[in-house]
Amino acid sequence: MFRGVAQLNLDSKGRLAVPSRFRDDLIARANGHLVLTADSDRCLLIYPLPDWEPIEKKLMSLSSFNSQIRELQRRLVGYAEDVVMDATGRILVPPALRRYAQLEKAVVLVGQGHKFELWNKDQWDELMEKGGAPGAGGLPPELEGFSL
Repeated sequence: MFRGVAQLNLDSKGRLAVPSRFRDDLIARANGHLVLTADSDRCLLIYPLPDWEPIEKKLMSLSSFNSQIRELQRRLVGYAEDVVMDATGRILVPPALRRYAQLEKAVVLVGQGHKFELWNKDQWDELMEKGGAPGAGGLPPELEGFSL
């Protein structure tokens, strides 16, 4: 289970050092094999390969005649890149994905259970300033009665 927020830097070649607290689990779960892809919020999603494969399979089994499904397939599968952690725990974030998420140097890695989100630090800070809600309207019905 991946959780927590880490503020990190990409190096000049676009490599990201995965925090040590996640490395052992990523090696155990996926032998360091990860999939990076684009999210509609202009961040990147990072999945251990075994967690990504059923998502991709299910997504590609849906009808591409539906324009919303086709858009999701284009974004998630079209941008998907396989990467492998090196011996020092770094991954290379491909240039197309760096451009898509506007990642330059300062980034934020956010644990989200079985995946991570990778954000441009300024965009992450702006999102958190807004309270994490991209739009107005309160909580969705699925969260009625939810308590922390």
